[in-house]
Amino acid sequence: MSRQHLFHLPGMQCGRCVSSVARAVIELDPHARIAPELARRQVRVLSGLGREELAEALAEAGYPPAPEIQSA
Repeated sequence: MSRQHLFHLPGMQCGRCVSSVARAVIELDPHARIAPELARRQVRVLSGLGREELAEALAEAGYPPAPEIQSA
């Protein structure tokens, strides 16, 4: 079952960064769907993998996600 994850990636600043982010996710989950939003420095990932696995892959690629903000 796929889940959608939203990551804020402060280091994602250009098209080359977007390509690196996409490659990191696809190498981990070839069936993942990726929707980058460069202007917002965000990426939405639809994947069967958990958030932590994906976050670790992004961090290893040089794009560590910002911590999630929990609403009250």
